[in-house]
Amino acid sequence: VQLQASGGGLVQPGGSLRLSCARSGGIFGINDIGWFRRVPGKERELVALITSGGSSRYADFVKGRFTISRDNAQNTLYLQMNNLSPEDTAVYYCNVYPPPSYNDPAFWGQGTLVTVSS
Repeated sequence: VQLQASGGGLVQPGGSLRLSCARSGGIFGINDIGWFRRVPGKERELVALITSGGSSRYADFVKGRFTISRDNAQNTLYLQMNNLSPEDTAVYYCNVYPPPSYNDPAFWGQGTLVTVSS
């Protein structure tokens, strides 16, 4: 099962981006799935997750700014990011929740880089 994130890029502070995560293999709808990020020099952390039933949960640092959603028919996960700040600069990843490991790269896709800068 592979999950590949895309949609990152360079955006100015206060701007928006929408990330996508496509899953190949497996049955998309049966897992809780999350967005994670790794800020340079820090550990990978959970940003938001959405359950198989559609309930969502957010890290405090993105509440009110980010929205997670999923389209099970399209095997796709989304993260709408609004009011971005330089502190949101990171590589963003998607994975099942909880992930098998936060640190072992064998369990993570390539990620997508989000850079927030003027």
